[in-house]
Amino acid sequence: MSKDAIVLGAGIVGVSVALHLQARGVRVTLVDRREPGEETSFGNAGLIEASSVVPYGFPRDWRMLLRLMRNDSTMLRYDVRSLPAYARWLATFWRESAPARLAAASRDMLPLIERSVAEHDALIARTELRPLVRPVGWIEAYRSPAQFEREREDAQRVAAQHGLHMAALDAAGLRAAEASLAEGYAGGLHWMDPASVADPGALVKGYAQLFLREGGAFAKGDALTLRPQGGGWQVQTDAGPLSAELAVVALGPWSDLVTAPLGYRVPLRPKRGYHMHYASEAGAPLTRPVVDIEGGYVVAPMKRGLRLTTGVELAERGRPPNYAQLDAAERAARPMFRLGKRLDDTPWMGMRPCTPDMRPVLGPAPRHAGLWFAFGHNHHGLTLGPVSGRLVAEQIMGEAPFTDPKPYLPSRFA
Repeated sequence: MSKDAIVLGAGIVGVSVALHLQARGVRVTLVDRREPGEETSFGNAGLIEASSVVPYGFPRDWRMLLRLMRNDSTMLRYDVRSLPAYARWLATFWRESAPARLAAASRDMLPLIERSVAEHDALIARTELRPLVRPVGWIEAYRSPAQFEREREDAQRVAAQHGLHMAALDAAGLRAAEASLAEGYAGGLHWMDPASVADPGALVKGYAQLFLREGGAFAKGDALTLRPQGGGWQVQTDAGPLSAELAVVALGPWSDLVTAPLGYRVPLRPKRGYHMHYASEAGAPLTRPVVDIEGGYVVAPMKRGLRLTTGVELAERGRPPNYAQLDAAERAARPMFRLGKRLDDTPWMGMRPCTPDMRPVLGPAPRHAGLWFAFGHNHHGLTLGPVSGRLVAEQIMGEAPFTDPKPYLPSRFA
């Protein structure tokens, strides 16, 4: 018997879930308040991070913690008024970032990370989106020679352990790889397995167009109206009430606004980030994303220009933007990357949906039949969207999943 489903959220995760369900014969309607790819999926460094096998944990070096507490870093800033709402979450994040627990999180995330590029490629093969995705990897650039030497040894160990392709570049090698960079970096680590996306929002829109061409439907609506109804689920859309047997919550940093009224206490908190595009004043183009490790920012070549993305800001939903972090990153990046004029009228601000155990929430709601969760991808939503969509669809359809879903199940928070 065929099924029908509502997927709430038209970002990379929701669109991917919709495509994988559609491929299994499910009639799917995507519901969002905006067009596909215009929220969290729009603003990021454009990386499909196949080499990020260790999650971004809470810093545990006391010198780094003292630096971050000053609240003037490009890596991390916090809104003082928001800190009480983050207190329990941060305590759990700290605990889960202990070496043994972080290693466990890395093992749990590996099956998703190592398939990330392949699952994107499978979708791209059905579209005309290939020019947007380039297999050029990304570079971690280091200003400190001592830190570069320490990190190079760790990176070589990780690469050998996981079969990743990595090249350590000294200062001259880094300049040869990226001629647009100014002098000042001691070296870099070129991770070759990841792919770089020149327009993440356009990629998601392209996937959504594939979904529509294959017979899927899209409706603008209010996800907060989701309710159990007649053995299924109903949500209000601009065209009226929409009902289906199944509902999937894939709303990124807004997911808990839907799940909490249903009795679920998933510890989801947003990490905000900003980006701005710039013209380049370099004589050569930047060919791949570069992470300034000490600077705490990324500069990535995009269709619109050079996209500067910031580190993390801890601030509750609804708090006004604070562009100080972006301004500080711009001051650090401008001479190193030869940034020209700003190309956007105002900086973009978005939110990463983060769980304190650094694992996404993928699977059935413990106490409601036909309700499924697909959110909480931390810093890796673009990377993990397609592979998460596959795993959720396999669970919904009762197929043998390609990996054990236990580490990601919502029941771990029940």
